[in-house]
Amino acid sequence: MGMNRRDFLKCSTATCAALAALEMKGGNFLRPSKAIAADLPGSLGAKEVTSVCEMCFWRCPIVGKVKDGKVVKIEGNPKSPVNGPRVCARGNSGVQLVYDPDRVKYPMKRMGARGEGKWAKISWDEALDEIAHNIQAVKKKYGPHALAYFDHGASAENMRGIFEAMGTENYTSEPAFFQCVGPAALAYLNTVGYITTGTRQYNDMGHAKAMLLVGSHIGENIHVSHVREYIQGLSSGAKLVVVDPRFSAPANKADIYLPIRPGTDNALLLAWINYVIQHKLYNKEFVANHCQGFDELKAATKDYSMDWAARICDLKVGDMKAAIEVLAKASPHVNIHPGRHSTWYGKGDVGRHQSLAILTALFGAVAVPGGIYLPTPVKPSKAECAEAKAAEVESPAASLKEGKYPFSSPFGSVTADVIQAMITGKPYPVKLLGVNGVNIIQTIPNPYDTMKAINNLDFIFCEEMMAGETAVWSDIVLPGAVYLERYDDVHTYDGLTPYLTVRQPVVPALYEAKSPYWIAKNLAKRLDIKGYTCEKEEDFINEMLKGAGLTLETLREKGGIVTYPGNPYRDPKKLEIKTDSGKVNLSIKEFADAKLDAMPKFEPTPAPPKGYTRLIYGRSPIHTFSRTMNNAWLHNEEPENRLWLNTEIAKRLGIADGEAVVLENQDGKRSLPIKVLVTPGIRPDAVYMAHGFGSRSPLLSRAYQKGAADGFMMTNLVADPFIGATSKRTNFVRIIKDNKVLDIPELRPVPKEIPYFEIKRA
Repeated sequence: MGMNRRDFLKCSTATCAALAALEMKGGNFLRPSKAIAADLPGSLGAKEVTSVCEMCFWRCPIVGKVKDGKVVKIEGNPKSPVNGPRVCARGNSGVQLVYDPDRVKYPMKRMGARGEGKWAKISWDEALDEIAHNIQAVKKKYGPHALAYFDHGASAENMRGIFEAMGTENYTSEPAFFQCVGPAALAYLNTVGYITTGTRQYNDMGHAKAMLLVGSHIGENIHVSHVREYIQGLSSGAKLVVVDPRFSAPANKADIYLPIRPGTDNALLLAWINYVIQHKLYNKEFVANHCQGFDELKAATKDYSMDWAARICDLKVGDMKAAIEVLAKASPHVNIHPGRHSTWYGKGDVGRHQSLAILTALFGAVAVPGGIYLPTPVKPSKAECAEAKAAEVESPAASLKEGKYPFSSPFGSVTADVIQAMITGKPYPVKLLGVNGVNIIQTIPNPYDTMKAINNLDFIFCEEMMAGETAVWSDIVLPGAVYLERYDDVHTYDGLTPYLTVRQPVVPALYEAKSPYWIAKNLAKRLDIKGYTCEKEEDFINEMLKGAGLTLETLREKGGIVTYPGNPYRDPKKLEIKTDSGKVNLSIKEFADAKLDAMPKFEPTPAPPKGYTRLIYGRSPIHTFSRTMNNAWLHNEEPENRLWLNTEIAKRLGIADGEAVVLENQDGKRSLPIKVLVTPGIRPDAVYMAHGFGSRSPLLSRAYQKGAADGFMMTNLVADPFIGATSKRTNFVRIIKDNKVLDIPELRPVPKEIPYFEIKRA
């Protein structure tokens, strides 16, 4: 917070200039000179292997440096058009993931009660035999839909094929959809015809003349290429508007910062839409040629005035008007950032992102420099030898995939519904769960329900690299090879400069760890599942590379990456919108047909009850959720999170900066101790913490009980009515200091349109 926008840009520009000067003078800042001796200490002269990072989901191309058979350094692949030779702190620390002494080293079988953490070492044959036996037994007793699989990340896809082949529909790529991106993805898919909010995030910030961020913490999530494009835009003079109840890293760089009341974002967006229409600030040609539903939108938003929104949002009318006029002036080269994490309040989450997409369309910022752009697909061949043959099984009469949420089915079974089926046995019993790549107890809200569900299972197993809470609650734990020890599918990037690359082993797998493909293939044999016929993992990589006219050998010769021409922009006269209507849908007929709102509207989320404040959360630039908390290098930099508490609230409660407190939520659940950061950079009606801390796994020696876990405070959940995604900002906390409960004073009066949350305890 000590660096303002001007200093930040000056520093960024100066750094880039210095690096360029070094290169022009023949310096070796970006890459070692070939003239340097190979036996110097450090990574110089090391064997170099290209691969793809998996320390977060952004998947930057990397080069692993290997000496004496050991990874000693990780750098960005200089051939990468998006991150070049750069990696973030997490990318560098992949070295420590490989050599973490707390790694899962061999298959383990639970010996005590679930959650107790008592294990026996077993062989791979024993582990796979037991998993196969339980899968067959549960399927025979209850039917195929008693099986479920939760996964996330590139390592999880091979095992997903096992569950598909067994005939269940209960597999879901969570948390990426139902706990994170789902509402935003659905809104953009149905408004502009494609998903702009996933891993790639098709936002041309580098060429924008103005940018809007609503609760988006770019610079705190440290996705390298995304941050680089953001810095490029700011360095080129783009104006920045930030809407956030917390003075985030982007807020510190903003031209206009709007510290909005939590839960009222869509009131502001709808007032802006109305203002743009009433003052004719929209791109008339784009709206006329490429949008449908404008008249309906105009009528639906006419009562959302700036004065009304200022009172609801606790903002100044002048600031709100100045912000929307800055954005309008930059049209069409304006980036209304779609965001990614969108599961905030349940009701209204889809509508909030519809509003962002509508503003984008009103400004004509589709397929133009600075707006949202169109992807350029890079399609490798399909590798059938690495796949299981999916079973053809009818969905049950009461389906968890084709359930009560009309738009959930293309994205898998609803996570929360699968967990409830484990607890209640309705609409049918779910009795076996496989988990890969996700810590379900830390990630899914209300871990108390998740633990209850696990205890109702006949069997649960997981594939893990680090033994987090999910491993502690499993019956069998399989040691997975880390990303630097394995092959995964060919990785393609369809952004501004498309490319193709491959994740491949930098070093052999340590201990008894095995690759996801090996595990799936050997489990498939025991279950008599056809498929997984590749003799070696290189075989399915080469099969996929055929479509690009490449082999692993030729790709390695090209430095691990092949780039392609991009086609992100279109002449507005030739723009094709890939929705059913062929237009940008300002009003969505499919939503109306499902008896849901065709256009966004303001639905107030309840305000904190008396004595409580709203809990919000976000990312740490050092860590990736709970998965890096035990990493030696990253833990050293940030061993625990802190609770952001407003300065005036802290003064009234007598809480000093750095004091440890405990949080109690509206249902009486208490957190682990967390130290307070007293700051004016958070509204008095909210507290904030970074997600992923507060591990409950004693098998992680560094991370165990360091900081507090926000998820253990999330017991009040509101389902999004479109897809069933789970709300995460509908929980409230008060502070306990020295065993005394301290009520939070209400410093910002709540308008009558917003109800208070009612506490209902048994």
